[in-house]
Amino acid sequence: MQDTLINKLSAFKVLYAEDEAGIRENIKEILEHYFKETYTAENANEAYLKYLQNKPDLIITDIQMTGESGLDLIKKIRESDSKTRIIITSAYTDLEYMLQATEVHLIKYIIKPITHDKLINALESFVKSYDENKIYNLTEKWIFDFSKSIISNSEEEFNLTKKESLFLKQLITKNRIITYEEMENLIWDEDSVMTPNAMRLFIKNFRKKLPLKSLKNVQGTGYILNRE
Repeated sequence: MQDTLINKLSAFKVLYAEDEAGIRENIKEILEHYFKETYTAENANEAYLKYLQNKPDLIITDIQMTGESGLDLIKKIRESDSKTRIIITSAYTDLEYMLQATEVHLIKYIIKPITHDKLINALESFVKSYDENKIYNLTEKWIFDFSKSIISNSEEEFNLTKKESLFLKQLITKNRIITYEEMENLIWDEDSVMTPNAMRLFIKNFRKKLPLKSLKNVQGTGYILNRE
């Protein structure tokens, strides 16, 4: 598995629903190795409650479980949430199940048994489901999600202001020094002035949310991102 994929997974939360305890614990151990947070549930009701409490980025669920099915769970979630990524696991290759599954916008359908290769392939599809222009690697284990305006690593996450998010995207996509003039046009609107004090305060607060020493000041010119 590529390091970049591992780094990206470490910024996300996953919920795994499976009623067979042995399978659930085995897959949980693998998921905990890759994801920032891993939650498990043994039935659809418990999974739905944990979904509401923790808002995972990815849900992996078996179709057949005691009580409500995995499809029932997903359909309930899809009533108000079209963005959370979902992977289904099933011992069935029945076409009817697969057709029902496609109606709830899955990113992958895993036929049991769940091998390591099958799981990794599904996780790769999960990462690829995000717009590559919105998910950026800053340094090892540090991710910038432009769509959510969040910087995160394996232990914590930071919410960016709109101005901070726009500035960071410029630093990443242009991959060069962003001049003071560009910053003024981007960050300060027509009704405000970029005073030295305002600039210092902005940069001070912004640096607290970045990997250590990743924002470099080029004296008299502007700022550049150090991603080494």
